[in-house]
This record gives sequence, C-alpha cells and structure tokens, in this order.
Amino acid sequence: MSTPSPVTDTTPGGRPLQPLDPQIRSIQPAGGVCMRIELAWGRVRRSLLRIFRRGYLRRMEATRQGDENVCPHPVLDPRDIKFYRNLGGYWWKPEDDPFTRRNRLPFIRVGLAEIIIFTLLFTASGVGLYFLYWPLVFIPALLELEILWFFRNPRRSAPHLPGQVLSPADGKVDVIEQLDHDPLIGGPAVRISIFLSVFNVHINRSPIRGLVFAIHYRPGKCTSATRPSSAEVNEQLEIQLEHIEAPHRVMKLTQITGAIARRIVCWTRPGDELERGEQYGMIKLGSRTELVIPREEGLNVRVKIGDKVCAGASILASYADPQQEA
Repeated sequence: MSTPSPVTDTTPGGRPLQPLDPQIRSIQPAGGVCMRIELAWGRVRRSLLRIFRRGYLRRMEATRQGDENVCPHPVLDPRDIKFYRNLGGYWWKPEDDPFTRRNRLPFIRVGLAEIIIFTLLFTASGVGLYFLYWPLVFIPALLELEILWFFRNPRRSAPHLPGQVLSPADGKVDVIEQLDHDPLIGGPAVRISIFLSVFNVHINRSPIRGLVFAIHYRPGKCTSATRPSSAEVNEQLEIQLEHIEAPHRVMKLTQITGAIARRIVCWTRPGDELERGEQYGMIKLGSRTELVIPREEGLNVRVKIGDKVCAGASILASYADPQQEA
C-alpha cells in the first residue's frame, strides 16, 4: 500500500492541486461483479478475524496509520483499504503490511480476485464438460490460460535518460495526431494513442517522473477500442501530470475502456509523485490508452503508427533539453 500524498497546495510549477473527482469513490470507479464478490468476502473475512484472530487485529490496529476511515466498512487490516486507497484515510507502512509479499507475485495484485473467481468457474465448467464430451475441456482450459496471461505483471526496467517520455501502456500505436491547441497544455500538442488487445499486458505506467495534480473521470459507453473514435464516447479516466523538474512540462494520460474491457483501475490521486515507469493503474481486458504531450521545439516523436510498444520501457518521444529529466 502506498503512503499518503505529501501535504502541498501546488505543484513545483505553481499549478494548484485539484481535489479528486467526486465521481471517483474507489480505485475502480465503475465497480463490477468481481469487485462486489470480493467486498462480500471481506465482510465474511472480517467476521472470522474478529472471532479467531483477535491478537492479529490488535497488532494491525497498533500499526495502522491515519486518523480517518474513508471506507464504507470497518478497516481491520490492509486488505480492507484495497479498493479505497486513493481516497486517503487509514494506511499501513510497508514493513507493517503482512500482504506486501503479494506484490512480488507474477500477477497484478488488483487482478488476483478475478484470477481466483474465473479459475473456479473454468474448473467447474471443465469438470462438467469432461462428463459431457471430454475434448470440450480444452475450451475452459484455454480461457483460463488467457486470464492468467492477461493479468501477468512482468518486471520492467525503465530507461533513465533526460527528456525521454516512456510509453504508458503495452500495445500498438494507431494514432499520432498533431493538435493545434490543447486546453490543458495551453498550446500545440501531440496525441499518441495506443490500442491494447486482450493479449497485451494491461498495466499502465507513468511516462515521466511527475506529480499528479488532477484526475477526472467520465462515464461513457463501452464500444470497441479498436476504433480510435472510441476515445470520444467511451468511459475514461484522465490523469494530469507535471514534470517534477523544470521546465515542468504538463502531460495528459487517459485510460479508455473497450467493448470487452469495462473496468478502469487507478489507485493514484492528486498530490502523488510517480516515478518514471511506476505503475498507477490498469484497464481490465481490451482497451486504449492515450498520451498528450506538449509540441515544442526539440521534440522528437520516436514512434510511428503500427509500432508495438511496452509500458515503462519503450520510448515514445524525447525532448532535446539537457536541463530536463522527464
């Protein structure tokens, strides 16, 4: 679990930190069946802990940080803040969190519930199909492999050269658009859009070392993300990010759902500092991620339409500015 954001009212570049969009009430704004199942299990788990693990609960209460519960349920241990850690409130230091080891698994932590639920469903389907006609067992087996493949969490090593802007997502670049004026950036910009198929890693990573100063959520449709026009109508979450170092360039990251992917996950909040290549969220199943960056002298867009990129590893663009460390 992350520690709270530093207490500050403005970014290094003087932009005011905006409050979290009130539509965002959890790290997964649109909710979902798997989220409801996990929250229901949480109620059962808390009841069992109160009966059988009272000593453990006393240790968790003694190490708990913060003075406010923003969750819609009691907070007994770090698992209870999983879906609400972007709202502030209670938290635990990593050394006091007995579940930090889950971050070392080869699968993304926010997808573990989906893995367990779908594994149970596919196993039950496989058993039923075996007695019906055994070759059909390969169908749920392949679907299970896809779920495991989808939620994989490969380790990435981010390049650390000045001026580089990394890809925020895995997938294929299918839009590079020159914008005459972007309201946030306040001038010319470049929009780079990446399509993520169901076979790509769907974890989003920060393209720069920056500070989040605003997050906006917009409900919408779930049309096919294969069409760039889906960015105009689909559900999406936008992060506004400023370079930590001067000249404090601003960038805009947008997570966009697709026809299959209907769950945006984002656990960061205004005031958080993101390291280059740091994970900040994911989109569950096929989707689209867009990045808007300032277009200025010295900018070199280093990808073209059709290129395949990896989040936190591929370089999308670079600025010829020796004073800037993105």
